[in-house]
Amino acid sequence: MYKKIVVLLFFACTSYFSIAQSIKSPDEFLGYPLGSKYTPHFKIVNYFKYAVAAMPQVMKLDQYGETNEGRPLLLAYVATAENLARLEDIRKNNLRLTGILTDQPGNTDAPAIVWLSYNVHGNETSSSEAAMKVLYELLNPANSNTKEWLKNTVIIIDPCINPDGRDRYVNWFTQMSGKNANPDRQSREHVEPWPGGRTNHYNFDLNRDWAWQTQVETQQRLKMYNQWMPQVHSDYHEQGFNNPYYFAPAAQPYHEAVTPWQKDFQVTIGKNNAKYFDENGWLYFTKEVFDLFYPAYGDTYPIYNGAIGMTFEQGGGPRGGSTVIINNGDTLTLKDRIAHHFTSSMSTIETVNKNNEKLMKEFSKFFTSEKNNGVGEYKSFVISDVNSTRINALKKMLDGNGIVYSTAAISNAKGYNYFSGKEETFNAAGSLVISTYQPKGTLVKVLFEPKTKLADSATYDITAWSLPYVYGLQAYAVKEKMAVTPYIAKIINTVIPETSYGYLVNYSSFEEAKFLAALLNADIKVRFAEKDFTLNGKKFQRGTLIVLKKGNESKLAAFAAAAQKMDVSVTAISTGFMESGNDFGSSKTHFIRKPKVVLLTGKGVDASAAGEVWHLFDQQLNYPLTLINADDFDNISLKNIDVIILPNGNYKFLSDKEQGAALKTWVKQGGKIIAIENAVTQMANNDWGFKLKKEEDEKDKDKKDEQKVSYADIKLFEENEHDGIKSNVAGAIYKLDMDNSHPLAFGYPNYYFTLKQDGNMYEFLKDGWNVGVIKKDSKVAGFVGSRIKDKIKDGTSIGVQDFGQGSIIYLSDDPIFRCFWENGKLLLSNAVFFVGQ
Repeated sequence: MYKKIVVLLFFACTSYFSIAQSIKSPDEFLGYPLGSKYTPHFKIVNYFKYAVAAMPQVMKLDQYGETNEGRPLLLAYVATAENLARLEDIRKNNLRLTGILTDQPGNTDAPAIVWLSYNVHGNETSSSEAAMKVLYELLNPANSNTKEWLKNTVIIIDPCINPDGRDRYVNWFTQMSGKNANPDRQSREHVEPWPGGRTNHYNFDLNRDWAWQTQVETQQRLKMYNQWMPQVHSDYHEQGFNNPYYFAPAAQPYHEAVTPWQKDFQVTIGKNNAKYFDENGWLYFTKEVFDLFYPAYGDTYPIYNGAIGMTFEQGGGPRGGSTVIINNGDTLTLKDRIAHHFTSSMSTIETVNKNNEKLMKEFSKFFTSEKNNGVGEYKSFVISDVNSTRINALKKMLDGNGIVYSTAAISNAKGYNYFSGKEETFNAAGSLVISTYQPKGTLVKVLFEPKTKLADSATYDITAWSLPYVYGLQAYAVKEKMAVTPYIAKIINTVIPETSYGYLVNYSSFEEAKFLAALLNADIKVRFAEKDFTLNGKKFQRGTLIVLKKGNESKLAAFAAAAQKMDVSVTAISTGFMESGNDFGSSKTHFIRKPKVVLLTGKGVDASAAGEVWHLFDQQLNYPLTLINADDFDNISLKNIDVIILPNGNYKFLSDKEQGAALKTWVKQGGKIIAIENAVTQMANNDWGFKLKKEEDEKDKDKKDEQKVSYADIKLFEENEHDGIKSNVAGAIYKLDMDNSHPLAFGYPNYYFTLKQDGNMYEFLKDGWNVGVIKKDSKVAGFVGSRIKDKIKDGTSIGVQDFGQGSIIYLSDDPIFRCFWENGKLLLSNAVFFVGQ
């Protein structure tokens, strides 16, 4: 009997370990071969949950957050059983190598961390399918290669960065396609409707949000990323279906902060990828298109954080469907795309395994250099606007990136004044100091440097983003390491005193605009002062919010609650009689009506531009916004609408005489249009009153055409690629002269920094207000092509046109670009709440 029990236990244990050491492939689990159709996000989640249940000794799964639409965001950790058991120790050791954790020295004889990110663009779908195959092969007991690689490597997999966008695409494609996918690119399954699945819920491109962290997905992901600081980060994408596969090394321009080691290791990984692609006869390209410059990508952000960051691009995208005939006559399938991403993923892990020792030492060296030497020409960046509520947004962004800041311990300093463009002495006492002598020193340099240096002008994105301009904060760049003391956050307890008459709130930042929105939502009667005034010896600026007790008796508790929640400074007053300036009964004090605001969206509208405004109202201003499709404009009633926002797009009704006349009538009767970017251009081309500047007089043009071409004008064919760049504005920063006596510019000094992305200039308004103008030599930073740099001067960039009882606001540049251009949010808020009141 005893022997029978022993035998039974033996077979039971053998059976248990056999089951525990086996795992179904994605094909087996899903019930269909990978690539035969698209997998919805919940099934990808289910496979990862199944895998961790099947192989808990070598895999861990965390939900690190969820999307706006409630879908889970996952991280899978794969390691040997030994390393998984000490995963937290490995993480902490990695942070010690960076200097973020300082309890003891870090050890370079440790596993390297490889982080694989899939499907950041929702309609670039093959990579999430590939993620399941990568996970399976890492866990597969029969795969001897991966077992060897995992001995000195920990793999982190994010199977889908953008689940909302992915499901938007996958659900649509599933509905559009039949039993057999159609490779004809004209078929409806290859023509994705607006807004497409590329972006997240608010139509944001998550691959351009890493540094800024405006979106909930990015905020949650970066919190985890900065807790690990991997040595290698790979980001998996898709491009046009006719393109062969792209992998590192990247294209120029490289930011000067990219180290020789990071460049060399990109080449090492690229050569290993090429080996496998060559074996399979697959086409690929390197060193083209995808550069390492703009800091908010999934390759550059890791680069600036000491890692090897890489983009992988597979041909396909939304136009690829699940099968498509490409230009050479071949058929590209989803299975092909999965195979390519799977191969580059495994090749990357293999390369890290082969070069573990060197990789870990160079990673540690990167951070040791930052700690000992600082980074770049400027070692300290000083924000002197410490009393401005604008600084709160900057500190939140720095905190999200793990950037340490301190308080200046000296008074007299010398540095580059961002606003004047000159080296100046200044009083640094109490200022916020961000030093490059820290683990995030390289990222600090990149984000704060006054002028970025371009090795090649053919860049993929904007070329200027220096944070003092973005946030509108007075700042100085100092070449020396400054003496500092630890930063201590001020605890603000807003006290709302009793009043017999009313309250005043200074209006100087987007924080006060959010407060104003809260008051209007609570139906509190608010006024604003058109001009400066003085009361009780204190000067109040134009735009100051006035809340009188009379008429708000039942709402004062709501006023106090909003003020305390938003930490705004409130002054109680006992009289409406001013020592200087206008009394509150003056015609120069205006009542703010609560506007009903409409945003045009849908086909013809730039989805990202519409998404920025939607996100601003929905998540930041917390103010009601009605979204209406532009195609339905001729069917909507304008009667109860106060404000219409036209984001960047192409609006048919602006060119239609009948619809245009109806819209003009509505404006004359008191309506307000806020036109942004190309909407401004369309209005300028359709006789609304704002006019584009002509490049040159027709007579001069005729004379120029008559001139003969000289030898110096002849260009080589190889220069063709850069020829178009001469007429390009690659996101350059310009300084505008602002008329801050106009309500649109309340809260600003007499200047504003705008991000220009085109060469359009507009004539000065004769019968309107030129609120923001560009004069000569106004470019501050960024690349502008030689053919148009002289054109961008002597014109209006921000204008307001009174139109009967209504008004039109022209914002020729995007004031809230990607919702990280913080200083423009006040401008758009003013356009909604102040102009025309």
